[in-house]
Amino acid sequence: MTSRLLVLGGIRSGKSRWAESRFGAPGPAVRYLATGTGGDDADWAARVDAHRARRPAHWSTVESTDVAAVLGRPPHPPTLVDDLGGWLTALLDRHGWDPAARLGADVDALCGAVRAFPADLVLVSPEVGLSVVAGTTSGRRFADELGALNQRLAAECDRVVLVVAGQPLEVKPDGGGR
Repeated sequence: MTSRLLVLGGIRSGKSRWAESRFGAPGPAVRYLATGTGGDDADWAARVDAHRARRPAHWSTVESTDVAAVLGRPPHPPTLVDDLGGWLTALLDRHGWDPAARLGADVDALCGAVRAFPADLVLVSPEVGLSVVAGTTSGRRFADELGALNQRLAAECDRVVLVVAGQPLEVKPDGGGR
């Protein structure tokens, strides 16, 4: 039996570190699917480097925003996807942040890949709606799309945890049904 876990949390909530700890130490060989790369921004690059440095040496890393494709092709080791906010940003970038762009086919493909994944899977995603409403159209679009995505993924997962100040709160306990 495989397990699908969605880990939600705010910026710097500890969600990634907590998600990584789900595989234990020394734990299995895990594929870490990173959706954000360093880019040209020094602060962002430092955040990405901190994530890289924290991963066990026996984990493999794939940097890609094509999460559905990576999940769909063998091999299928236990996998951690961090994070789906990066995936959504890349998707919106591909559509030029066009308010009329429909993302449904991409979200459907992602949810289908999560549903079909034959090994343990941990998904990390930012939680939205815990602060002010964004002052820009693109910010509101991101929050709206991410909220809808998180709801879809929560329905696909066996368990959902919200991490606040490094502390996990069970939102959908294991066995909570899909």
